[in-house]
Amino acid sequence: MWLVFALILFAQPREVVTEIQVHGNLVTSDAELRAMTGVEIGAPFEPAMLDEIAARLRATKRFDRVQVLKRFASIADPSQIVLVVIVDEGRVKIVKSRDPDHPYRAVRNHWPRLMYAPIFNVSDRYGVTYGVRVALPDRLGPDSRVIVPFAWGGEKQAGVDFDKTRVGGLFNRIRGGVDWSRRTHPVFDQAIDHESANVRGEHWFRPQLRVGVSGGVEHYTFGAERDTFPQVAIDAVVDTRVDPALPRNAVFGRVAWTHLAGGAVTDLDGRAYVGVVGQLILGVRGQRTSADPALPVYLKPIFGGAANVRGFSPGTVVGDTLTATSAEAILPLTAAVRFVRMGVSAFADAGAVTCGPELPACDEAWKRGFGGSVWFTATVFRLDVAVAHGVGASTRVIVGGNVSF
Repeated sequence: MWLVFALILFAQPREVVTEIQVHGNLVTSDAELRAMTGVEIGAPFEPAMLDEIAARLRATKRFDRVQVLKRFASIADPSQIVLVVIVDEGRVKIVKSRDPDHPYRAVRNHWPRLMYAPIFNVSDRYGVTYGVRVALPDRLGPDSRVIVPFAWGGEKQAGVDFDKTRVGGLFNRIRGGVDWSRRTHPVFDQAIDHESANVRGEHWFRPQLRVGVSGGVEHYTFGAERDTFPQVAIDAVVDTRVDPALPRNAVFGRVAWTHLAGGAVTDLDGRAYVGVVGQLILGVRGQRTSADPALPVYLKPIFGGAANVRGFSPGTVVGDTLTATSAEAILPLTAAVRFVRMGVSAFADAGAVTCGPELPACDEAWKRGFGGSVWFTATVFRLDVAVAHGVGASTRVIVGGNVSF
C-alpha cells in the first residue's frame, strides 16, 4: 500500500498538447495550418512528434522552411505542452480578391526570384561597355547562383554562368559557364570573337591568400583565323587591401600561368601601398607578362594605355614580353568614411616590350610617361579622369570608370 502511494506521489504526469501556435504563414490560414500538423489538442505528446509534424508539412511542398518547437504552457504544470510551428512560405504577392469584405489577399509568387546587377565599364582600350547580369539564387544548392550576363558596347558578352561558394572541402568556390564575347583589338582594329566553356575552382587558405585552377575549351575568330584549343591555368593571389579602391598599408600580388594554343602566358603583378603624411598614400607597381612566341598575335600582351604606361595609346604595339613599372601618390580630399569620396593622384610610368621574329619590328626601348588624375568613388561606382603625357609621344586624356560588387 505504501509503495502504491509513493508511486502516485512521485510519478511524472504525462505530457499533453494543450495548444498549437503557428507563425510565418501568410497564404495558409491558421486553422488550415493547424489541421495540416495532424495533431489534435489533448493528444499525448511524444518526442518524435516534432520531426513527424515537420516532415508532414514539408511533404505538402507549400513551405520553403519548416521548424517545430516544444514549449511549456505553464510553469506550475510542466505536463502542458505548446507546439510552436514556424513556416516560411517563400515569396508572396498581394492580389485583389472578389470578396468585398476582404478586397486583397496574399498568394504565393511562383515566378523565380531574380537578382540584378548592372554592367558598366569605361576603358581607353575598348570604350564604354554596358549591360546587366541576371542571377537566380540557390538554384544549385545553398550559396549558389546561376548568372546570365548580357553586355553591349565596347565589349559585347552573353552567356550562362554559375557560381557556388561553400565552406570546407577542396574548393571554397566553384564557378564557370559557357560564354560568348566580341571586342575590337586596339592595335589591329580587328574584331575578336571568343567562345568558351570553362570551370574554375578556388581554395582560400585565408581571406588574404587564395589559389585557383581552371580549365576549359576556347574558340577564337580573328579575321581569317579560326582557332580552337584547350586551356588550363593556375594562379595564386595575396591581397591584404581592406579597400581596393583606396588601399593603405597593404600589398597585392598575383602569379598566373596559362597554357593554351600550344604555348603559355605567364603573368606577374605586384603592388604595395603605404600611408605617409595625413591621408597621403604612396603606391608602387611592377608587372610582367610573357607570352610564348608560338601564340596567336591576338593573345599577346598589349603595350600602352591605363593598363600599364598611361602616356601611350593602348593601340601602340603588341609584343611577346611586356614589362612595366609605375609609382603613384594618392591624396584623398574627403574623409575616408564619406559615402562619396574624391581625390587626386600624380603618377609616373615606364615600360617596354620585346618582339619576336613573327611580329612586325617594334621599338623595344623603355618608354616613360607621367601625369595626374582626379577620381571619385561612391560605394560600388568609381570614375577616374587622368591626363598623361608620354615622353616623345603625345598628351592623352583618359576616362575610366566601372561598377563593381
